[in-house]
Amino acid sequence: MNIFPLIKYSYLQRVRNYNFLITLCTSLAVAYTFVPAPDANYSTIRIADYVGDYNSAWFGYVTAIMSSLFLSLVGFYLINGGIKTDIQTKVGQIIATTKVTNTTYLFSKVISGFFILLTILGVVLIMSIALFHSYNENFPFEIFQFIKPYFLITIPTLFFIAVLAVVFEVFFRNYTILQNIGFFFLFSFLMLSSRTHQDHFSSDMLGTKIVMNKMENQVRELTQGDHIKQLSIGYVIGNKNAAKKFHFNGMEFPYSFVISRIFWIALGTLLVFLATGFFHRFSLKESSTQKAPKVATQTEITNKEIQISGLSKLTTNFSILPLLRTELLLLIRKGKKWLWFINGIGILLLALLPLEISHQFVLPILWFFQVSRISDLTTKEFTNKVHYFAFASFNPLHRLLISQLLASILLLLFLALPLLVRLILAANFIALSTVILGAIFIVFLAAAFGIVTKGKKLFEVVFFMITYTNINKIPFTDYFGALSQNNFLSVKLTICILMLGTMVYSIRNYQLKTS
Repeated sequence: MNIFPLIKYSYLQRVRNYNFLITLCTSLAVAYTFVPAPDANYSTIRIADYVGDYNSAWFGYVTAIMSSLFLSLVGFYLINGGIKTDIQTKVGQIIATTKVTNTTYLFSKVISGFFILLTILGVVLIMSIALFHSYNENFPFEIFQFIKPYFLITIPTLFFIAVLAVVFEVFFRNYTILQNIGFFFLFSFLMLSSRTHQDHFSSDMLGTKIVMNKMENQVRELTQGDHIKQLSIGYVIGNKNAAKKFHFNGMEFPYSFVISRIFWIALGTLLVFLATGFFHRFSLKESSTQKAPKVATQTEITNKEIQISGLSKLTTNFSILPLLRTELLLLIRKGKKWLWFINGIGILLLALLPLEISHQFVLPILWFFQVSRISDLTTKEFTNKVHYFAFASFNPLHRLLISQLLASILLLLFLALPLLVRLILAANFIALSTVILGAIFIVFLAAAFGIVTKGKKLFEVVFFMITYTNINKIPFTDYFGALSQNNFLSVKLTICILMLGTMVYSIRNYQLKTS
């Protein structure tokens, strides 16, 4: 069967989603920062005290590297879940009755997801060219210096990310949390491996190591140094004005590197072929054990007079506590029970590891493990088609919504309990307040994104970005006081919480009036 209609309609389905539009706008905003303005107080790629002249090669290679990192980071969460969507919309069951093979279907998902990432990449490329002309330092515009790094570095990486999104969904179809956590650790490993200074460029899936090595060698020739002590990829705040300039004219990629990029595409294709043997093809019947049929017993039916006075009297209880208890149970019971073993290890690490490590690394990772629990905090009614019933309950805005928010906050604070106790014992009340405010902030952020988009995808992408940047010690995204402990951070978090709370209240109130 022709694969192109499947690719077309899958692509259009993703493009017409609010999550894609919001991610596209976010990508534009992030792409604007890939190459800092001449007067900016930060740097993205810096070799010791050197940054490149703002010529076409520097713009092209820097934006290609940053796009490879950024779109790899968010792209997986953006395009993941295509098979699950077909299950929910019943399109998958229809496809299963046709002559569409597993290979054709999975490749259509890979290619449509790849095209989504290419669409965002194209917008980023246009933004980069516009910024080049805006920051022009009298260097000529060379389009080839833009296209070559994008074609050899970024595009093969995005194809492999699209493959991983489908393969993870095939092998972990019922374990969304494993997909999220698995890619989190895989991406972290790829980033660590790309920062090593060994010349194994072919094994670098992100494709950034060879360019950074070229820049490092060029700076080493200028400084006549044997080793570059400071080489950074990412956002480094401060000390930008002290940077020196060097002229980077691009590079000629060796044939071995070009072949390795083709190899990553071929490896992705092979993974899809291997995954077809494990694809369920929408046959989701769960196995059930055979139970012995019960023997029916006849009982004599007698008419008994009902004593109305003996019936229990109806009592009205508008307390929020039963709803809070129910929401807590829903959060705790969501997912497999053995996942709580991992949470238990995280709680134990919060109690045993040094306080700084527990606060800066263990806490954000442990909270990120709960992404599947809190991402659908305000959308599960729509997902399970019970929103009309839920909205028809008594005072859903003040009872149901507040119970959902409180339950999620209590869950995150319970997971952080060992750290909270240690901060109290250390009399570090500023850090204690920021951890509590951080839990409230994340819950309100999940509620806001869920209500606005009526989905959980956008929050998963944003939460992953926040967690990853926190682990890499970027102060801007520090929402729990691990990098900066001051009263000003508490004030900023409080303002953000009030703004998010107002947004959640207003939009949900509007939904109640219009539904």
